[in-house]
Amino acid sequence: MRAAPLTRRQLIHLTASAAALAACVPALTPAPPPEFAPIDYSSRRDGGHQLDAVNLQDIPEFLHRQVTPYQSDDAVGTIIIENQNRLLYLLLEHGYALRYGISVGREGFDWTGDSVVYRKAQWPTWTPPPEMIAREPHLERWKDGQPGGPANPLGARALYLKSDGRDQGYRIHGTPEWRSIGRFASSGCFRMLQQDVIDLYDRAPVGTRVIVI
Repeated sequence: MRAAPLTRRQLIHLTASAAALAACVPALTPAPPPEFAPIDYSSRRDGGHQLDAVNLQDIPEFLHRQVTPYQSDDAVGTIIIENQNRLLYLLLEHGYALRYGISVGREGFDWTGDSVVYRKAQWPTWTPPPEMIAREPHLERWKDGQPGGPANPLGARALYLKSDGRDQGYRIHGTPEWRSIGRFASSGCFRMLQQDVIDLYDRAPVGTRVIVI
């Protein structure tokens, strides 16, 4: 049995009811992206050392520090590293992240997992592991540690990672070789521009969770 067609009055009533219901439901307006002060990439002094200038025009724009949408169930403040994409994300509120371009060194090529920042250092000392000295004998002179400075492979800052309860040698650190950003490197863990790692260092406290995917 077919239903009787609606009268004009019934149609007007239904339309008005739907409009009233829609008015009761607030529109979901996405939160605007947060804004951050620009980073100074010019040459300057830092902790008694000289930071070289970086010409961002020589680095692809997608590798520049920038705010980008990023959906994740992980807590704000978590660092997520996309190994194969050479990108590092610091999760922000409202579905955004602060993204940095990185370089992934030999130690980080195949590693994925969950870790935590357990120590941080400014202009850290770098000590090459024995297996690296075996591959590159000229590093023997630094077997007891290379002091921090502009030529040190760990750069201006280092965030030391611990996974499965122990330090397995993974680091997020600066690099004097800024042209390596966006590439796979022959050594090092997760390299960042010196100015970028200083920025991240100031935002990521000890205890920050780091997820490498």
